[in-house]
Amino acid sequence: MQAIPNIYESALKPVTKMKARAVSLDYAYSDNACEIDTGIRETIKGVRLSILAMGMGLAKIKKKGLYTDLDCKSMAAYIQKLCDETKMDRSSIFNWLYIGEAYIKYRNDLVKIGFSDDDGPTKLPYLERALETNRKQEVFKNIKDMSLREFINFSKGESEEEDEEKNSKKVTIRDNEVYIGGKQAIHLSENLDSRTYNYFKKIILIAGKAMEENEVVLPVRLYDMDELKRFERAANKIKKEMREET
Repeated sequence: MQAIPNIYESALKPVTKMKARAVSLDYAYSDNACEIDTGIRETIKGVRLSILAMGMGLAKIKKKGLYTDLDCKSMAAYIQKLCDETKMDRSSIFNWLYIGEAYIKYRNDLVKIGFSDDDGPTKLPYLERALETNRKQEVFKNIKDMSLREFINFSKGESEEEDEEKNSKKVTIRDNEVYIGGKQAIHLSENLDSRTYNYFKKIILIAGKAMEENEVVLPVRLYDMDELKRFERAANKIKKEMREET
């Protein structure tokens, strides 16, 4: 197999060791479906350590349609097959795919800054969003220097202080306990029947979501579900008209 091109050398760790045997990560640059598939599977098993290499392998299988060489009709079918045979979580494999796609798309800029597995490949799915609202130079500096949480907030245009303020208002329900910002706030009695419990749970979660977004909740008493449906249609129409005026 040909050596890894220089353009990738700063991005991927070339080898790791297991049982005193050097293991190459070249499969990320192969065009052979079976070779890439084997590399991905070995990475999942822990033989290979590069998330970038695995992500790029997945991205190449998708882009070139190599999943058909592996008896799969689609990329989704190939990923499902991987999940079934390696016991990996489906969302994790899709996330690795997004990492690989982002790296391939912006690899020239990422190589220039020396981005590697050590810099946190899990930031890569947020790269495109960050570039939509920020200067390119600032984005590539931050993806190298920031933590994952910091870069996610940066890609959203939020500061860490804004994120902390939002989390302080977050409402969650675990069993019969209601928490606001991680602090216990309400206890729902165990003696409530399931219908009443679910009713209050729904109201609390709606109110909590509104509080997180600095919105206002208007309690309205209605006779029945039919009246509720009619009211919602009218209220949505009024909201739309109001927001178009502002």
